[in-house]
Amino acid sequence: MKTPIAALLPLTLAAAAVASPAPVSGTGQAARTAQVALDEQNGPVIIVEGLRFRDLDRNGTLTPYEDWRMPVARRVDDLVQRMTLEDKAGTMMHGSLPATDSVIGASSIGYDRAGVERLIAGLKITSAITRLAVSPRRMAEENNALQAIAARTRLGIPLTISSDPRHHFQTVVGASSGPAGYSQWPETLGFAALRDPALMRRFSAIAAREYRATGIHQALSPQADLFTEPRWSRGTGTFGSDPAVARTLVQAYVAGFQGGEQGLTRDGVMAVVKHWVGYGANPEGFDGHNRYGRIAALDDASLQEHIEPFKGAFAAQVAGVMPTYDIITGVTIDGQPVEPVAAGFNRQLLDLLRTRYRFGGIILSDWGITRDCARECADPTRPQGPAEIAMPWGVETLSQRDRFVKGVVAGLDQFGGVETPGVIIDAVRAGTLAEARIDQSVARILTIKFQLGLFENPVVDPEAAARLVGAPAVRREAEEVQAAAQVLLKNDGGLLPLRAGTRVYLSGIDGAAARAHGLTVVDDPAQADVALVRAATPYETLHPLHFFGSRQHEGRLDLRPGDKDYDAVVRLARIKPVVMAIFLDRPAVLTRVAGSARAIIGNFGIGDDALLAAVTGAVAPRGRLPFELPRSMDAVQRQNPAHPDDSSKPLYAFGAGLSLPEK
Repeated sequence: MKTPIAALLPLTLAAAAVASPAPVSGTGQAARTAQVALDEQNGPVIIVEGLRFRDLDRNGTLTPYEDWRMPVARRVDDLVQRMTLEDKAGTMMHGSLPATDSVIGASSIGYDRAGVERLIAGLKITSAITRLAVSPRRMAEENNALQAIAARTRLGIPLTISSDPRHHFQTVVGASSGPAGYSQWPETLGFAALRDPALMRRFSAIAAREYRATGIHQALSPQADLFTEPRWSRGTGTFGSDPAVARTLVQAYVAGFQGGEQGLTRDGVMAVVKHWVGYGANPEGFDGHNRYGRIAALDDASLQEHIEPFKGAFAAQVAGVMPTYDIITGVTIDGQPVEPVAAGFNRQLLDLLRTRYRFGGIILSDWGITRDCARECADPTRPQGPAEIAMPWGVETLSQRDRFVKGVVAGLDQFGGVETPGVIIDAVRAGTLAEARIDQSVARILTIKFQLGLFENPVVDPEAAARLVGAPAVRREAEEVQAAAQVLLKNDGGLLPLRAGTRVYLSGIDGAAARAHGLTVVDDPAQADVALVRAATPYETLHPLHFFGSRQHEGRLDLRPGDKDYDAVVRLARIKPVVMAIFLDRPAVLTRVAGSARAIIGNFGIGDDALLAAVTGAVAPRGRLPFELPRSMDAVQRQNPAHPDDSSKPLYAFGAGLSLPEK
């Protein structure tokens, strides 16, 4: 007799599996009699006792996994036992949806339908990331087309579609997508500057609604990593350097996306908190997407600091965790040194999740960790293309099959960015992986699909998506948050706010936007009352041949002579008072330029209208620095990458920020 799948799962997931996929009802699913909404376009429908059910397997009878009245655990158990090994292995892949004009799917046109058919019908893959940048209506239509393909498969298992963050400003392939019609808010660093959990939760609830309206079910976020190394390129997606602030905001973010603090709800979006754990504590700030950045150097004390934000996600019963690419060095767990392999292969780090923190959801690897890293991956002699991307850190000498086995044994449920289920099939048939262990991971993945109601209705209304996503009222609210999240660092003589009619010379700011805010724009700085300069934190491209390194902001942080923004501020300051508005995607070193600017205001992703709203006092900037701003690059080089805010005599300390005087 087979053991029910729920009995094999950790306690927290087994408890979630028996809950109703519509927890807002407060009743068990078996007691529910009200008809649920069904997709009746893609496949037949069965009527039983006056209620309608999708005939997913097309056998003409109501199969247990099709019965939405049943507890999720029973539906999962029934479905897993009907799946072939090929179905299960495909379920453990989290693919990348191909596009007509982009190998990695970053398209403004649409999906490659033949490629998607191969993925879903051929390889049995039922989870994949979208990188489309199309209108909300088009996104809904494209995702509906994928669900139609999934509905035609033998068991009719719906597709879970994930996305990197797409509601912010900075767009970097492999980390974030452009907004393309979604409402645009500050980076999460801006929410860290505001330190407002209620606002954080409101944003994530809005973002979740926009995702679900366009057929996206899984957020590959939040990024709970601590921003402890100032040179690190991925810090813009974090909640800053303070463990307590990050923990509170991560909890609010997860609760907003998933629909509450009691776990994932039927109308929510599955959150995947990342990157467990210690990501970003890398010497020189080099990132683990690249072989040269694969080592994170911590100690036992700093490891606990880096774990702290994840506790907020666990408190909100986050449904997914993504381990870091990095090899974590210098730490012990239960008195034993941590094995020098990336976290996706590290049983000690993943056991810590399952045991100490009782995490029962899906552990999804970061992208490409089982692929081979050949010469052009490790040390390219020409610009890397997508085919050369791989991150098997610490297990480079293992075969692909052995990497998959090591990852599953360590605790992974799903492999991101790879589409090779045959390797799992071969490992099971060779006896190096037990099918019962595979069943555990498959059950976790299916549980989420049932909880989200995807087996009943995975399609969305494109017209509703067009109305809801990026609605004018939401855009206005998002712009107000952009403005409020700014940090006023300097305001000598009460230069700000600028009054209506002030004559301004602009650098990097749209004149029409300035005029709309009551300012008079002049072309000659000598005729201005104030010069307003947009600036950005400096960076270098130190690894131009690496796919990610060429796109990431690395290296120095200090504004110095010869930099366009430095030269603009210093030149204009000789003529008129200067207001410098700087994008702080990393902690800029402002020491050389601070004396030239009469006012300095930092932002974390902002449009011109929102910037000008703060400069004119229409919206009061109330942010406080979510990290310190170091005094010099020498101080940056001497600080410990694993510990927050530990540079010598910072120019501006963590939490710095002024208030505007009354007009």
